[in-house]
Amino acid sequence: MKLLPLTPDGQTPVRVLTIAGTDSGGGAGIQADSRTMALCGVHACVAVAAVTVQNSVGVSGFHEIPPETVAAQVRCVVDDIGVGAAKTGMLASTAIIEAVAAVCTEVGIGRDKPVPLVVDPVCASMHGDPLLHAEALDAVRNTLIPIATVVTPNLDEIRLITGIEVVDDPTARRAAEALHALGAQWSIVKGGHLRTSASSTDLLFDGDTFLEFSSPRIDTGNDHGGGDTLAAAIASALAHGWSVPDAVAFGKEWVTKCLEASYDLGAGHGPVSPLWRLRHP
Repeated sequence: MKLLPLTPDGQTPVRVLTIAGTDSGGGAGIQADSRTMALCGVHACVAVAAVTVQNSVGVSGFHEIPPETVAAQVRCVVDDIGVGAAKTGMLASTAIIEAVAAVCTEVGIGRDKPVPLVVDPVCASMHGDPLLHAEALDAVRNTLIPIATVVTPNLDEIRLITGIEVVDDPTARRAAEALHALGAQWSIVKGGHLRTSASSTDLLFDGDTFLEFSSPRIDTGNDHGGGDTLAAAIASALAHGWSVPDAVAFGKEWVTKCLEASYDLGAGHGPVSPLWRLRHP
């Protein structure tokens, strides 16, 4: 696996902005994003969109940050520090989605903009707990996905966003086409939850060509934060100047390694772990 370079001491690393919610259990959300970005040689900047109350068992509540405060975090980071890529995670509400889309467009983040944007359209936790108000799905479809350089939903999110139940390769291709039709420059349909073979295959589509990225399926229940980790790894590679297909290939390998290194935590699902990178500088 070709790893992203670590920045020598004293030199400023590339920067990536994550616009997402927190995870008080530390397994997903901004915490997972920041861990992966740091171990990909990236300085992580943060715009907090929501604060969740959760642990390894589930999410018991969340508090939304005022939309104008979310947008102000994005603006002040870009104006002063600058970023090479950005990603979104949990955005919670229509108002926050609209504020994030507007400020990203304003500061040059998104498809056809100088700074690429990875959209992880978080709708629910892996336990099924809602992380997005139901009425905000239209904003995801009509406001957020159209500014995405890459959109990375899981299968449940694809069903909610497109109405397509992915059960095999033909439905995966239909879903990728539907996501692209909503405006994303590149769409990913992830195969990790499609447990129909010994391998996990992700499908990437740019409107013309399908690319497949496969890895051995890792037999573990400790996969909390896997989607966040994949999107953060892709954004980190894009910030390093990699192409979208190369960044997705890297993200796929990265999250597979993180699944192999996952560990037990609490009474529920443990997190995927990028800490394996510490043994491979």
